[in-house]
Amino acid sequence: MENPGFAVPADKLVLIVDDDEAVRDLIEFVIKKEGFRVDKAVDGEEALRKARQVSPDIILLDLMLPKFGGFEILRELQSDETVNIPIVIITGRYTDRSTSDMIKQEPNVKDFIEKPVKPQALAAVVHKILKTQPPVKKFGI
Repeated sequence: MENPGFAVPADKLVLIVDDDEAVRDLIEFVIKKEGFRVDKAVDGEEALRKARQVSPDIILLDLMLPKFGGFEILRELQSDETVNIPIVIITGRYTDRSTSDMIKQEPNVKDFIEKPVKPQALAAVVHKILKTQPPVKKFGI
C-alpha cells in the first residue's frame, strides 16, 4: 500500500560513484533492494558525464576517486544544471568531525556516511532525502 505523501522508489535514479567494485556492488545491491533504479560510475570524469546525461535524483559519491577527486566533483556539480542534485558523501577516508561538518556545508551535500557502509543506514538516508517509502518487508523473504 503506497502512502500518497511519498514518491515511488522505482521512479528515482541513484548514481553510485566509487572506484572500488566491491563497494559499488554492495551499494547497488542495497539500493536496488529498496526499489530504486541505479546507474554507476567508477571515476570522477564518468561521474560528471553521467550526472549531466542521466540527471540522477541523488548521487552517492566517494571522495577518493581517480581522475577527479570528490571535492573537485562537488565543485563541478555546483556550477551547472546538476546544482540541485542532492549528494551523499560515502568515504573510507578518516575524517574528523570538523572536516565532515565542513563537507556537509557544501550546498548540495545532504549527508555523510563513513565506510564500511551499513546497509540499513544507507537505505534510510536515501529514502529520507528522496522522500520515498521503504518497501514493505514480507516474512520469510
